[in-house]
Amino acid sequence: MSDLFAERSQKAEDLKPLAERLRPKTVGEVIGQGQILDKDAPLGAMLASGKLGSVVFWGPPGVGKTTLARVLAGNMNLHFEQISAIFSGVADLKKCFKSAKLRAASGLGTLLFVDEIHRFNKAQQDGFLPYMEDGTILLIGATTENPSFELNAALLSRTQVMILTRLSEADLVQLMARAEQELGHRLALTPSSRQAMVSMADGDGRALLNLIEQVAGWKTVADLEPQDLIARLARRVAIYDKSGDEHYNLISALHKSVRGSDPDASLYWLSRMLEGGEDPRYLARRILRMAIEDIGLADPQAQIHCVHAWETYERLGSPEGELALAQAVIYLALAPKSNAGYSAYKAARIVAKTSGSIPPPKHVLNAPTDLMKDQGYGHGYNYDHDAEDGFSGQNYFPDALNRQIFYQPVERGFERDLDKRLQYFNNLRRKRHPET
Repeated sequence: MSDLFAERSQKAEDLKPLAERLRPKTVGEVIGQGQILDKDAPLGAMLASGKLGSVVFWGPPGVGKTTLARVLAGNMNLHFEQISAIFSGVADLKKCFKSAKLRAASGLGTLLFVDEIHRFNKAQQDGFLPYMEDGTILLIGATTENPSFELNAALLSRTQVMILTRLSEADLVQLMARAEQELGHRLALTPSSRQAMVSMADGDGRALLNLIEQVAGWKTVADLEPQDLIARLARRVAIYDKSGDEHYNLISALHKSVRGSDPDASLYWLSRMLEGGEDPRYLARRILRMAIEDIGLADPQAQIHCVHAWETYERLGSPEGELALAQAVIYLALAPKSNAGYSAYKAARIVAKTSGSIPPPKHVLNAPTDLMKDQGYGHGYNYDHDAEDGFSGQNYFPDALNRQIFYQPVERGFERDLDKRLQYFNNLRRKRHPET
């Protein structure tokens, strides 16, 4: 009878997904994440001290957030309770807190693991606070979104955010070896096919195990080459959330690559976003912004080039129109850079905001009525076209405000010529109006 029970138990175990069968039971079995698990790292230090505080795990899918929470519960002898913010509401939370209270009364602590914790609204997040503070629960939250934006300040102040990273190729190779040991046989793959599978997993351990499960079920005569493997497996789309954290990370990488005059890196990040399904119109807007913010008057044609690229996309659509955006990115990356105009504008806005409502000097005001003429409007204005060189050099700032210097062109591109013009007018102004 015992043999029959053992056989049934083994069959039940074999029916579990490979990811579940390989889920680590101890910290030592966890693959990767040394940046938080090493003895001198935040979580490693907590475990060594025997005191674990509430934590938020932030990282992409498939890197072990749920697994770590389970391991921590076992390590600290706590009851493990798991909920998902996607499927749970206030009633579910109240039920969890009530059960945790009863356990605490009998001397058993509760580790409450909340998956997708950023999905809870502010009021729901605040609901955790009293139970965290009185020790009813130890909260472990998991999120794929930036906690700084998605979690309220009160909850963040009571937790430590720990960042989990994509698994490295070495981590994934180790995971593959562990999977083959669990399966009891090696996968029918050539070395290059193994590398291809690791690349397809894209740093996601769960995705790799799912791929391994598919391959393990195939009956093959010889080891599969990469082209055979790719033909049999559905292509895995790279992680890209058009409204999430990765969206902002990639557009930041594109913008900084353009600013850094690297056309190849710029094209790579542009392509990553397009491959991920980003709206080319969003990219067109951001590319135009790059021209205005980082190139400006160092190359006035850059802005025009971007507008034309945007218009070209609107006329051609995808995929042909995307080539125009790619060419605009190349142009911007290789254009001379200047943020002088951008900096001047921001500085002028600050002075305008802080200088109050002081009026313009009266000599620049129009005087369409006799009353306004009697008040001195327009008196003393010098019409610039009457000057021999077309420049009067008058002061146009308010009388109560010292002359300001906002625009300081750089010695690059077309701004080199603008700087010469600026110096020319400044010299004339000093000669004709030394007091300014």
